[in-house]
Amino acid sequence: MAMTIVEITRLVTGGVDTHLDVHVAAAVDAGGGVLGVESFATTSAGFAQLHDWLTTFGTVARVGVEGTGAYGAGLARYLRSCDVEVI
Repeated sequence: MAMTIVEITRLVTGGVDTHLDVHVAAAVDAGGGVLGVESFATTSAGFAQLHDWLTTFGTVARVGVEGTGAYGAGLARYLRSCDVEVI
């Protein structure tokens, strides 16, 4: 009997607490389990590192960004440019 391998894609939701010099991101799975928490610089390079870090846990479904009109505006724009839903 042949065995079938099924690839499962884990959906990840990110949450980001934004600040002047550093953004603190959390990645959670569909069941609400925390996969990781990490800090990133509030620079273009930091935005890319944050996005890349989230993708290490699975497919990024959406990211909640606190303060999209202030400290989180640049990050929100960056994530949207990566086709990530920002809430």
